[in-house]
Amino acid sequence: MTCLSRRHALHAAFLLLMLGSTTAMAQAWPHKPVRMIVPVGAGSAPDVIARIVGDKLAAAWGQGVVVDNRPGAGGIPGMSALARSAPDGYAIGFVPAAMGTITPLVFKNPQFNPDTDLTPAATVGISPLMLVVPAASDIRSVSDLAKHAKAQPGKVNFAAPQLNSLPHLAGEMVSKAGDMGMFTVPYRTPPEAVAAVLAGDALLTVDGVPGLLPHVKSGRLRAVGVTSAKRLPGIDAPAVAETYAGYEAIGWFQIIVPAGTPAAIVERINADVNRITASPEVTARLGELGVYPRQDSVAGAREFFVQQQAAMKHLVTELGVQPQ
Repeated sequence: MTCLSRRHALHAAFLLLMLGSTTAMAQAWPHKPVRMIVPVGAGSAPDVIARIVGDKLAAAWGQGVVVDNRPGAGGIPGMSALARSAPDGYAIGFVPAAMGTITPLVFKNPQFNPDTDLTPAATVGISPLMLVVPAASDIRSVSDLAKHAKAQPGKVNFAAPQLNSLPHLAGEMVSKAGDMGMFTVPYRTPPEAVAAVLAGDALLTVDGVPGLLPHVKSGRLRAVGVTSAKRLPGIDAPAVAETYAGYEAIGWFQIIVPAGTPAAIVERINADVNRITASPEVTARLGELGVYPRQDSVAGAREFFVQQQAAMKHLVTELGVQPQ
């Protein structure tokens, strides 16, 4: 055997060895409980979704998945804890859109860098928002809203749930797209913003479908638009994009891991999450919570994150939001 052929043989053997070791790593992992960091409070809608996925992952892995809630400050406690965790597959994050893409833009010191500290492993699903007005109003569409607001510049109140949240920014973008000039009144929580609309203190609020749909079904609120690119099944409301072309502002959830987590483990997480979210049981359960499952490859999950990151950067820039 020549020196060159011997070198090729050794290289091939090395590659096979590495492939075998990474496969073995994925098969051996996990051999102890996995911590799922959730950057929101226990009992919130994202927490409920995280626990549904976590329970199914625990069953698939034969190990406990322990939910570690780290709420507050735009998710910074949870996201920074995830970024600082060992990249060994035993710390994963259940990350809502705002914490992954808005927080790094609106805080001067977010304490984590999504580009260098974290790696998307799988997409759980998307969660569009809904625009609602009092059912007793004459407003039945986004166009009606624009006409009404333009006729009373600065006098139409938009009840914004949580300053610089995705629903807040989505509502501001609708106002900007329609040159509505609405006056933004920030509230601490989505239920408080809803209460303001129900009480007649504001004309519009924006939030996730699950939190608003009961009020729409009861006849107290009217849905005038959804923020997905297309209409949603089972929701009697057009997409805002039908009035303002190109408009889209969606929530989403991903499983994200510390950068440097072995590729074999990331692929295993991706495959298991995709299998779980594709099951009829989980699809139905998530649907009740306004989440539409989405299955991506690891590369697809990363591409989706980058796309959403760019969209949020554009949104924040367009609205002139200054980091605080």
